[in-house]
Amino acid sequence: MQQAPLPALAGLVKSVWLGMPGEASHPREHMLPTGEMHVVFRLSGPAVRIFRDGHADATQSLGHALASGARTRHYVKAVASSESAGVQLLPGAAQVLLGLPADELCEQHVRLDDLWGASAGLMREQLLEASSPAQKMLRLQTLLLARLQPAPASSTLFMVKRAVAQLKAGISVRQVAAHSGYSHRQFIRLFSETVGLSPKLYSRVRRFQHALELMQRTGTGTWMELADVAMEAGYNDQPHFNRDFREFSGLTPELYRRAPVVSPNHVPVSGARSSPKY
Repeated sequence: MQQAPLPALAGLVKSVWLGMPGEASHPREHMLPTGEMHVVFRLSGPAVRIFRDGHADATQSLGHALASGARTRHYVKAVASSESAGVQLLPGAAQVLLGLPADELCEQHVRLDDLWGASAGLMREQLLEASSPAQKMLRLQTLLLARLQPAPASSTLFMVKRAVAQLKAGISVRQVAAHSGYSHRQFIRLFSETVGLSPKLYSRVRRFQHALELMQRTGTGTWMELADVAMEAGYNDQPHFNRDFREFSGLTPELYRRAPVVSPNHVPVSGARSSPKY
């Protein structure tokens, strides 16, 4: 289940979610980059585990409470029947909730006890004490509100959020920077510290995400042709789309479309390898 955050968190949190235990139909999945950051508490089952790059069976345990930085590459996560609660963060949230600039978490998973100390474990215990899913989601938000630190200058955050909207609309980085009120170098630094990615990388990830949206089956059960997806999403041509898609997802567009995808950014991977052979 997923819902909008409390009004007091609306400028920092995009959504609050709770995942319930279920039968795991596949051992691992590709987690695709969204350009967003997450905070996750696993409330039951084993610790969160991801597979190390290039190693089929070597995993890294991330514990039961973690922060995930903005990413430009997929990672492979072990699937387990578990209950988890978390939030998707908006630009500016890293500084006030996690206590550091967003770009310091780029491409990383960090245990929350490394950021918050013993408080992370205490927060998980308080979530476990909640009596219902709705209470767990409410308590998670209440606990996050208690951790708020002073926010960055409002003018900076306003500029970055405006830049994010402009980049999503397809305006070039050069144009957005030129109208930001800052030098190009200052704009790149402030954007990266607030979002977690450089403006150019963020634009590429959002274009990839737009392509994923276009690739989903329509309400009439039909597919958009991949050449049309590439054009509609803003790629120069289909080879450009194919290169970006494989770089971000570890899959070709054709393999992605054939996968039994339930959620666009969670791609089931079967077999003993961390990535399928292409």
